[in-house]
Amino acid sequence: MGGLRAQLQFPPIPGVGSPFQSRTFGYLAGCRPALRPPVLDPPTLHSPPARGPRTPGLRRTEPRLSRSCRGAFRSPRPSPKSGQADETSKDALHLDVQKLKEKRDTLDKEINQLISEGYSVDELEAHISQLHEYNDVKDVGQMLLGKLAVIRGVTTKELYPEFGLDVND
Repeated sequence: MGGLRAQLQFPPIPGVGSPFQSRTFGYLAGCRPALRPPVLDPPTLHSPPARGPRTPGLRRTEPRLSRSCRGAFRSPRPSPKSGQADETSKDALHLDVQKLKEKRDTLDKEINQLISEGYSVDELEAHISQLHEYNDVKDVGQMLLGKLAVIRGVTTKELYPEFGLDVND
């Protein structure tokens, strides 16, 4: 606000003191319209203000690594004992491998069951593609319902019965 006020010039009104008074209290001067439109100064190029001496505590320093960055990396995770860690990590890895093998076997059984029931991979891929298309169409419908609700000033829930839609769908 200070910058704009500094750029505005209000011409003085006879019988009124300062330009500030002419702007705010000018309507009292002689019961005549006292406010005149402000005259703007032509735009000028602003140069940044000259800097004085800086405070020593706020000086920038050359970018360099701090003491904490120069040391060796220390993980926040405590390092286990070397001999015990090898055994624990090997056991954990074997357990993970065993779980993955079990999951693979379960999925293979499910695939074989679906094939034995008459499903084909091509048919399943076609169904998946149709589900993706359905979801895209439903998203567009939801967007249109939302825009219509905004235009009408109602909620989308209020529009569902009008279009025969189920709120839980």
